[in-house]
Amino acid sequence: MLLIVALGLGQQHHHDVDAKGDKVMGFPHDKTTHHFLLYKTGGAIEVVAKDNENRDKIRMHLRHISHMFAAGDFSAPMLIHGNEVPGKNVMTERKAQIAYQFEELPMGGRVKIVTSDKKALAAVHEFLRFQISEHRTGDSGKVR
Repeated sequence: MLLIVALGLGQQHHHDVDAKGDKVMGFPHDKTTHHFLLYKTGGAIEVVAKDNENRDKIRMHLRHISHMFAAGDFSAPMLIHGNEVPGKNVMTERKAQIAYQFEELPMGGRVKIVTSDKKALAAVHEFLRFQISEHRTGDSGKVR
């Protein structure tokens, strides 16, 4: 009985993350593919539309996110996940050591995250691994 209740709570959490994400990001999660990639110099957030309708919404969101993150503002992930986002505090403290660059992809966009600061790099990886888990992307979480 306890396992069933716990499983139900996990499913409810993921449903809530999806619903809040759709609202905050401005496009439906089920019409897009998210990837969170870890690199030796940082990582990347990639979102690709499954249809033309959402491509421009993705690009607008990711441009906005790159500016917010560069300013140390992680309120969007906080709204989506409803709790403290791992890595956020260090990424905010060390915002001057982290670069965020938006790039267009044919059907969406990418935010490249680059740092040479070891503490910031560990925080970026922690943040991206949390996103992989929360958004259930299936990305490995291994540094490439």
